[in-house]
Amino acid sequence: MKGRFIIILILSTIQFSAVAQSDTVDWHNILRQKKSWYSTGEAKQIGSQVLHFQYDNGGWAKNIEMAEPISKSEIAKLKTKQETTIDNGATIKQLRFLKKMIDQNYSKVYIKSFKDGVAYLLEAQYENGGWPQFYPLKKGYYTHITFNDNAMIGVLQLLYDINNTDEYTYISEQTKSKIAVAIEKGVAIILELQIELDGELTVWCAQHDEKTLEPAKARAYELPSLSGGESVEILDFLMQFENPSDRMITAIEAGVNWFKTHSIEDKEVKWINIKTDTGMRRDRVVVEAPGAEALWARFYSLETQQPIFVGRDGIIKDNLADIEYERRTGYSYIRNYAERLLKKDYPEWKLRLKVVND
Repeated sequence: MKGRFIIILILSTIQFSAVAQSDTVDWHNILRQKKSWYSTGEAKQIGSQVLHFQYDNGGWAKNIEMAEPISKSEIAKLKTKQETTIDNGATIKQLRFLKKMIDQNYSKVYIKSFKDGVAYLLEAQYENGGWPQFYPLKKGYYTHITFNDNAMIGVLQLLYDINNTDEYTYISEQTKSKIAVAIEKGVAIILELQIELDGELTVWCAQHDEKTLEPAKARAYELPSLSGGESVEILDFLMQFENPSDRMITAIEAGVNWFKTHSIEDKEVKWINIKTDTGMRRDRVVVEAPGAEALWARFYSLETQQPIFVGRDGIIKDNLADIEYERRTGYSYIRNYAERLLKKDYPEWKLRLKVVND
C-alpha cells in the first residue's frame, strides 16, 4: 500500500510539473498574454532580463530566449557574440513587450529603455528612408534595405502606432516629430522600390540594394525576385493611412492586382509521412486539389513573373519537390500569403477610401 502511495505521489508530481511547465511563458508567446499578466512577478523578471539584454546603442540582438532565466554574466557573454538588429523581430518585439509592461507598471526604467530603443530605430534609418537588417552596419547582404521577415515594416508599424494612437504619452512631441519624418521617408522609399515590369507596377523584392535600390540577393536561396510574402505586409502597412496620396493608392491597387493575377490555383500544400531506411519522416509536398483556396509562391521570377523555388545551391527550380529536404521542410516557399489581403483587408480599405472620398 505504501509503495502504491509513493507511485501515485510521483505521478501527481510529474503531472503538476508538466502543467506548471506548460503555463510558463516563453519569448515566442510573450506578446500574447492577458493584460494582468504583465504586472506579475514573472513578467517583471523577464522585463529585468530584457533591460539587461539591451545594448548601449538602444537595440537588441536576435534569436535569444529572453524569457528563460539567465544570469547577468551569461547575458554579458551572449551580448559579446551578437549584434543589434531588426531581423527576426529583434528590437521590435522587445519594444512591444516594454510597451505592455509600461501600460501595467509605468516604470521609469521601462520608459527609458523604450525611448532608447526608439532612438536606435530612428538612428538606423538610411537617409533614403530604408532600414538595413543590422545597425551598426554589418558587411554583406545585411546592409540591404530589408523587407524580409517583416524587418522594415515591423519598424514602420511600431513608429506608426506611436504617432497614431494615444497610448504612448511618454514619448515627447519632439520625438514624435522625428518619427513623422521617418515614416514619411519610409513610405517614400517603399513607393520608389515598387518594381515596374513591362511598364506596370508589380510588388517588391524581399530586399533591395541600399544604393542602387535594385532587387538584391540575400542568402543563397533568396535571389532577386518578386516577393509573394513580404509584399503583402507592405501593402497592409500602406492601407492604414487615412488620407493616402494618389501615388500610394496607385501602388496599392497595382500590388493587389498583381496578387490577383499571380495566384496558384487548384493546389494544396500537405505534410505527409514518408518511409525511409531509418524510419518514418515528415515531408512537405504540393498536390493537386481542384477548387482549393489560392496559394502564392514566396518568390517569383523577375523575368517571367512565374513562381521559382531555390535551395541552398542557389539554382532556380520550378517545383517545391526539386528542393532539398532540409529547405523544403524548413522554409516557407508556398502558402496562402495573400488570402486575407484579398478577401478582407483590401475590400475594407476600398470601403474606407470611398467613405473618405464621399
